[in-house]
Amino acid sequence: MKKRRLVIRTIILLLLAAAVAYTLYANFTKDNKQKVAVNSIAPDFALVDMQGKKHRLSDYRGQGVFLNFWGTWCPPCKKEMPYINNQYNQYKDNGVQVVSVDIQESELAVNQFAERLKLDFPIMIDKDKEVMNTYGIDLLPATFLIDKNGKVVKYYTGELTEERIREFMEKIKP
Repeated sequence: MKKRRLVIRTIILLLLAAAVAYTLYANFTKDNKQKVAVNSIAPDFALVDMQGKKHRLSDYRGQGVFLNFWGTWCPPCKKEMPYINNQYNQYKDNGVQVVSVDIQESELAVNQFAERLKLDFPIMIDKDKEVMNTYGIDLLPATFLIDKNGKVVKYYTGELTEERIREFMEKIKP
C-alpha cells in the first residue's frame, strides 16, 4: 500500500515538474513581438526595390507614408493592391508615398504579381523578415500610416477597401 502511494506521488510530482518546465520554456522562447506603437516614431529601415533602388524610410520625411506589408499568396493582399495602386497615383503628387514590403518571397513571384496587376509604386522584399519583426507584424496585410514627421498615426490589419485607403491617404497628406 505504501509502495503504491509512493509511486502515485512520484508520478504526480513528475507531471507537475513537466508542466512547470513546459510553462517556463514556452514563456522564454515565445516571440515577444510588440507592434510599433501609434504616436511613436516609425523605426527606420532600408530595403532594395525590384529595380535595385535602395529605399530608406527616413528618406520620406516631409511626406506621408503608407507602409504596407503583404504577400502574393495572401487573398486580402491581392484584393487591395489595385486599390492601393489607384490611390498611390492620385496622392503621389500630393506628398503621400506608398512603401510596399513583401514578406520573404522570391523576386520572380513578386515581379510576376506586380506586372500582372500593373503596380506603379515601389515594392521591396523583406527576405529575412527583419523589418516585419521590427514592426511586430504577425498577420497580413498590415498597414502603418506614417506622417510627414515620421510618426506612426495609425496601424491597421486586414483587407482595405479603396474608400478606406483614400481616407488613410488624406489622413497622412502633408
